[in-house]
Amino acid sequence: MAPVEETSQTANVLVRRLVAQGIRDQRVLRAFERVPRERFVPEELRGAAEDDRALDIGFGQTISQPYVVARMTEVLELAGTERVLEVGAGSGYQTALLAELLPAPNIVLSLEIVPELAARARQLLGELGYRNVLVIGADGSGGRQDSGPYDAILVAAAPPEVPQALLDQLAIGGRMVIPVGPSGGNQELELWRRTSAREFERTGLFSVRFVPLTGQGGGAAF
Repeated sequence: MAPVEETSQTANVLVRRLVAQGIRDQRVLRAFERVPRERFVPEELRGAAEDDRALDIGFGQTISQPYVVARMTEVLELAGTERVLEVGAGSGYQTALLAELLPAPNIVLSLEIVPELAARARQLLGELGYRNVLVIGADGSGGRQDSGPYDAILVAAAPPEVPQALLDQLAIGGRMVIPVGPSGGNQELELWRRTSAREFERTGLFSVRFVPLTGQGGGAAF
């Protein structure tokens, strides 16, 4: 957890809106209070950081709409002791929120396929004081088997179908939240729970629009 001392004006606006939109998990709301979204967007877009919309962060990637970020975080039902994998660090904003929910010595492992974004997120998270995150520049579409199994997996880009490799790396009882669908088409945010060695439960949540998951296990060329 980062030593953030003050709640930014942007964070206050976001939290009030999230409460109005139905986010109820108090730990998630406190995480939003502590993470300054304006630090994770390009300087020229900082005036829009409190808007409830995705913003461009370069390299064809975006920082997701705050409500979607909050709902994805909420449905993982993190207690603070889980082993967590994030696929697609992007700006590092979602990574920071997850880190707020996982006090040390627990670590958020985040994989980012764009080297420049991985380096930028790693630097910013360090500047903000996060010591319980590990951002690796790597193709995350197939997960990272040597660090699993994971109690929670959050995927921040959409494959056309759920990668089997990610399901295989869920621990029994584990949860994965992932947008699924074609690039530029209808996508659905899905929650998957592993109920046994061979069985999973799928819950459709709501329609979303994410960038495509790239890499060998995604829907586009590496």
